[in-house]
Amino acid sequence: MAHDAIKEGAEVFLSEVGRPFGAVREVMPFGRPEIVVYIKNAGDFAIPLDAVESAHFQKVIVDLDRLEPLLRRAIRRAHSAEDRSI
Repeated sequence: MAHDAIKEGAEVFLSEVGRPFGAVREVMPFGRPEIVVYIKNAGDFAIPLDAVESAHFQKVIVDLDRLEPLLRRAIRRAHSAEDRSI
């Protein structure tokens, strides 16, 4: 995945049709091949560029299977504090 297609502020998803779990804060900080993503209810996490499946229209899609277990848990909890009755 070419990092130049990834923009700060883009929402991050696990699929094209899912809900976003976070937003890109930085692209390749200090030249490292990763993006820093703010994950709702969890904070900032680094996601390796090789886990990014695609980036377009202010949307970044990542492959859950390529992420560390701690990051996977944070993504699963991203919407846990939301009021589901709304």
